[in-house]
Amino acid sequence: MKRKTKWSVAGAVVLAGCAGAAAWMLEPAIAPIAPPAAASFAAQTVARGARVVAQGDCMVCHTASGGEPFAGGLPLKTPFGTIYTTNITPDAGTGIGNWSPAAFTRALRRGVARDGHLLYPAFPYIHYTRMSNQDIEDAYAYLMTRAPVQATPPANQLIFPLNFRPLLAGWNLLYLRPGPVPADGNRSEIWNRGRYLVDGAGHCASCHSALGPIGGERSPAFSGGNIDGWDAPALTALLQAPRPWTEQQLALYLRHGWSPEHGAAGGPMAPVAHSLSTTPPEDAAAIAHYIMSLQNPAAKPPALSAAAVIQPAANDPALLPGRTLFAGACAGCHTSAAPMMAAGSRPSLALSSAVAGPKPDNLIQTILNGLPWTHTGQSSYMPPFAGTLTDAQVASIAMYVRAEIGQRAPWQDDKQRPLDARGIEQRVTAIRKENQQ
Repeated sequence: MKRKTKWSVAGAVVLAGCAGAAAWMLEPAIAPIAPPAAASFAAQTVARGARVVAQGDCMVCHTASGGEPFAGGLPLKTPFGTIYTTNITPDAGTGIGNWSPAAFTRALRRGVARDGHLLYPAFPYIHYTRMSNQDIEDAYAYLMTRAPVQATPPANQLIFPLNFRPLLAGWNLLYLRPGPVPADGNRSEIWNRGRYLVDGAGHCASCHSALGPIGGERSPAFSGGNIDGWDAPALTALLQAPRPWTEQQLALYLRHGWSPEHGAAGGPMAPVAHSLSTTPPEDAAAIAHYIMSLQNPAAKPPALSAAAVIQPAANDPALLPGRTLFAGACAGCHTSAAPMMAAGSRPSLALSSAVAGPKPDNLIQTILNGLPWTHTGQSSYMPPFAGTLTDAQVASIAMYVRAEIGQRAPWQDDKQRPLDARGIEQRVTAIRKENQQ
């Protein structure tokens, strides 16, 4: 009898799962509308929408290199292939111009396009679903007042069977919990605001969490991830930085893309900071307050970092090539006598998370790609060296900076063996190839 009961329960669960998946698979199309006139939206609504869209950093993902803002076409590399972002300008033919507010809301709440097809979770609707109705309405108004652009992104290049969209219904059953999360009455207003921004429009866990075998965010959230070949550090271990983060330093970093105690934002984080710089200061302050509440003070190490601090031999021959290259290519900006450092507004490389981190990837990416100049008022700039340094030279500089400036033990490979110059060079080669794809 008990066995029959167990099978009955299991069967009921399977049937419920199938019914839920079918409900997502069979989402109906929402009737198209005539593109609304920009003048039909109140100026205050559009202004609020600009703030929401900046909080979500929407323009960066929905703008291809050299393309028109919000017109899509940016390739997003995933372990399952390449997904190209969609056109979210109010063009009726190739964008969202004929989407009603209901269609737009459904896309953000449930990951379903106007015509009923399921959206890939590279579009982080599992986070956008937590946004308020007001913020979604405002974002819609802002996007519908942008310049319409006729542009169709390239076809996605995903492995079979993941290119079969109905399978996303099962993914949604596992990871999507539609709707906003109520405020925590036991927490302060700034904490609740920070959680709302981090878990909603900001979708911070999308980058700062590891992904499972089918692309779902692993638990615990914010324990570190990888995006576009850059390591996104654990947001729960900020007290373990070479110099522990404070709430004020983090708010400054989020809003301006650099911190005098920790260095400059690079890779995918740089445009996030630029977007936040266009929002009121209280947004970055709330995000910083919430993230710092996730830290575990007991995990704070007694030394500068969990990585061992070392004193490399003064005449270590393995560091000589890197020392020489650093003197020629980097010392003009990164020594204490350099004008940029003498002004006292830039931290030593020893405090950089790229130098002190567990992998050499972020330091390699920074040397290869630099910190591009993308907008006026940018706090940091560094030229790229991908075209002037060989893989071996980049590896030598990285090893020298790690050991002599960072005073850190060598990075380790996946088997916990110290990486030598050859091992780092192989990583440089791999990263360079990934960047060229």
